[in-house]
Amino acid sequence: MLAAIPACAQQDQSMAGMNMSDMSSMGNMGPSMAAMAGHMYVTPLRPKQPGDEEKAKAVVEQVKTSIERYKDYRKALADGYVIANPKVDQPQSHFNNAANIKEADQHFDPTKPSSLLYRKTPNQRYKLEGVMFTDRPDATEDELNERIPLSIVRWHEHTNFCAAPADKVQEYFGKSPKFGMFGSIRTKEACEAAGGKFFPRMFNWMIHVFPYEDNLKNAFSMNDDISHNAADRLLPGMVQ
Repeated sequence: MLAAIPACAQQDQSMAGMNMSDMSSMGNMGPSMAAMAGHMYVTPLRPKQPGDEEKAKAVVEQVKTSIERYKDYRKALADGYVIANPKVDQPQSHFNNAANIKEADQHFDPTKPSSLLYRKTPNQRYKLEGVMFTDRPDATEDELNERIPLSIVRWHEHTNFCAAPADKVQEYFGKSPKFGMFGSIRTKEACEAAGGKFFPRMFNWMIHVFPYEDNLKNAFSMNDDISHNAADRLLPGMVQ
């Protein structure tokens, strides 16, 4: 779900040593996307322009073709992708590629996703279901629209992030988290009162693409709580 922490956050000791990989799978620790209310900005849909749908479909097809080899997760590791928190039991894993994330700040290449998304199934620890693309935090919505039309997709960024002090990092997790992108703290004043460090905006712009879905709405879904391998839903009890 997440891509990269701004330099200011990486350098701040209140993050208690949490790095990109740690933060990449905070979204898979239990709470759903709905729990991020107040911690996320989503681009509004724009009026559809001629060619928008065709451009979005082309991206999906490029993604599908370029990630075929990564159905074997070991090939992803060989190509420089790194598993975020491999020891954590999570339904969806991010395999992050630092070189691709850096390149994405400059230009968009559908064949070089910032992250590969794998779903845990009864028979596979890592079943490829999609990718995540990122853009630099200060990219304009017009720039995002150039990458994938905003009449079809909705990019998002994480906001109002309260980084926990060193002795309270476990409060990122659990059923009622206080800090982080699922936390109850959403203002600078509340964050500082709790001893945290407040970031109005955290991480890069990001968007997920699930190329094995059969329509554009599902291909660009923001819902990570379900499988995006269509066959898994059509054949219950026969998940590969």
